[in-house]
Amino acid sequence: MSTTRRRPSIVWFRRDLRLHDHPALLAACADRDEVVPLYVLDPALINGRFASPNRTWFLLESVRALRDALRGLGSDLVVRVGDPRDIVPATARAARADAVYVSRDHAPFGRARDAVVAEALARDGVTWHPCRGVLVHEPDEVRTGEGGPFSVYSPFRRAWEVLERRAAAGVPRRIPPLPTDALAGSIPSQADLGAGDGPTADARLLPEPGEPAARRRLERWLSHGVEGYAAHRDRMDLVDGTSRLSADLHLGLLSPTEVVESVARGESSDGNRIFTNELVWREFYAHVLFHRPHVRTRAFREEYESIPWSDDAGALAAWEAGRTGYPIVDAGMRQLAATGWMHNRARMITASFLTKDLLIDWRRGESCFMRHLVDGDVASNNGGWQWAASTGTDPQPYFRIFNPILQGKRFDPDGAYVRRWVPELAGVGTARIHAPWEMSDAEQAAAACRIDVDYPAPIVDHAEARARALAVYEAARRTS
Repeated sequence: MSTTRRRPSIVWFRRDLRLHDHPALLAACADRDEVVPLYVLDPALINGRFASPNRTWFLLESVRALRDALRGLGSDLVVRVGDPRDIVPATARAARADAVYVSRDHAPFGRARDAVVAEALARDGVTWHPCRGVLVHEPDEVRTGEGGPFSVYSPFRRAWEVLERRAAAGVPRRIPPLPTDALAGSIPSQADLGAGDGPTADARLLPEPGEPAARRRLERWLSHGVEGYAAHRDRMDLVDGTSRLSADLHLGLLSPTEVVESVARGESSDGNRIFTNELVWREFYAHVLFHRPHVRTRAFREEYESIPWSDDAGALAAWEAGRTGYPIVDAGMRQLAATGWMHNRARMITASFLTKDLLIDWRRGESCFMRHLVDGDVASNNGGWQWAASTGTDPQPYFRIFNPILQGKRFDPDGAYVRRWVPELAGVGTARIHAPWEMSDAEQAAAACRIDVDYPAPIVDHAEARARALAVYEAARRTS
C-alpha cells in the first residue's frame, strides 16, 4: 500500500523567536513531514518610523540563537531580507510548500501585511494558518458585557482573568529537516541592513539575546525576584527589583502564556499577583491598539488632541540628553541611552516631566524611547506615553503631575540611582541629591559640583510648570 507524501509547510517566525510553547511550530511539525522555518528581515520595520540600532542588534542576535537551536534539532532557519509580501510567497514556491503557519500579529502594520501575504498565498493554492502565540488571550476574546472592547484596565483585567488559558507546551520532539539545504541563507550584519554598526547603548549593559538567555532570566526571576516584586518594583535604586523580561516578551523569546503559568505555579503572594497584573497591562495595550489603531498617531481622548504643545527644541534636547537639572529625570534618560532600558518608575517620571513640566507633545517622547528601547513595543510604549500625558485610555488624571523631587526622594531615597547615572552628582549628600540647586556655595565646593557649571540648574520651575500645565489641560477640556 503506497502513501502520499504531503508537501512541506513553512513556519514564518516573527515576534515568536523561540521553540518552547510555539503553537504554530507545533502544528506544522504535527502535520507535515518537512518543515521550512523562515525569518524575513523587513527593511520597512528595521529602518522605518521607529528604527532602533539597539533593538536591531538584539533582534539579529536572537535570530542567530533561534537558528542555532533549530540546527541542534536537525533543521535550520531560512533567512531572507526584503518585503515579506513578496518573499513569503516566493519562498513557498521555492520550497513547494502548500501551507504557511504563523503566530497571529495584532498590530495594524502586521495585520495589513498578513492580509496581503495570505491573499498572495491563496492565489498559489497555499493555505494560511494563523495561530496563537503572541498574547495569552486574543483581542476578540476579551469583551465587555455589551460585546465591545474595554477602555479601562481594571474591568479588562477581571474579564481577562476569568477566561480559560490554553496550557503551555514544550519543544517539539522533532523538527523535520529542510527539503533542501539550498534554501537556508546567511544572517546579514547590522551594517548590511543599513541599521548602524551595532547598538548605540553600551553592549556590556544590554541583555543577552536569544531564547536560552531569556529562559535563564525567567528562572532567576521566579527563584529570587518575583516574591519581593510588590515591595520593590518602584525602587529605582534596587538592581533586581524588576524582572527585566520585557525585551524577551517583545520578541517572543518567552511565551507570555508560559510566563503567566510559571508565576501562577509559585506560592501565592502579593508579588506574584502584582507581577501578573503588569503582564495583563501588556495585553491591555495590545488590545487597545488592535481595536483602536488611530492611537498610533492621535490621542485616545480626542479633547486633548487640541493641546498647544510647546516646540521648544532646546528643552526637548535637554530632556533627551539628561540635562534638565532634575536629577531623577536625568538619571532615567541617561540610563535609557546607556542600557537601552529604563526602570518603569523612571519611565513614568520622565514622561510626566516632558508632557506636563515642558508641555512637549507625547509623540516626541514616544519616538525618543522607541529609538533606544530594546523592549520597544509599539502598543506598550504608546499606551504608557498616553497614560503619562493623560491623553490615553485609562489615563493618569491630567491634574496629577509627578513632582520629580518627591518622586526621587520616595523611590531613590539614598540617591544611589542618581549617583550611578549622573556621576557629576556623586559627591552630593543625600539631603540635597534630588534638589542639588539648593546647595550653598560651600556645599557645592565640598561636593565638587557647581550648579550651572558641572551640572545644570533646573530648566523650568516645577511649581510654575505645573500651574501652566493645569491651565492648558483645563482649557482643552473646556473647548472640546
